[in-house]
Amino acid sequence: MCGPHMDAKISFLTRGALARRAGVHAETVRFYEKRGLLAEPARDASNYREYPLSAVTRIRFIKRAQELGFTLREIEEMLKLSANSPNPNVKGLAITKLEVIDGKIRDLLRMRNALAAFTDALNGIGSVSGCPIVSAMEEG
Repeated sequence: MCGPHMDAKISFLTRGALARRAGVHAETVRFYEKRGLLAEPARDASNYREYPLSAVTRIRFIKRAQELGFTLREIEEMLKLSANSPNPNVKGLAITKLEVIDGKIRDLLRMRNALAAFTDALNGIGSVSGCPIVSAMEEG
């Protein structure tokens, strides 16, 4: 049987099924479990892991947080804090991450502007020796 009725009967997932639903590799599930980001699942009579359906949501949250630039340590902290929700510290972590990202954007803009000024000053003709970009990179 396929389609929406199938989900209604499923209450647990194997590691492979969980990985497919969450859009990650099975090794990612295993890694998150070892890191403590995902609870170790119960086992059935055949010793297969039985992950709850809620694990899909948790893995998707972890992946999305990583895409937003959060480290696994920060994600772990958010998950701990969110377990005690509502918790203003989760917002504090997000604000701190925004400040870090804003700092990186400022640094990248300074780097971009410096490189643009360098390239504007060059005519692109001549040898690499004496090139200010190459010299700056060699000194850095």
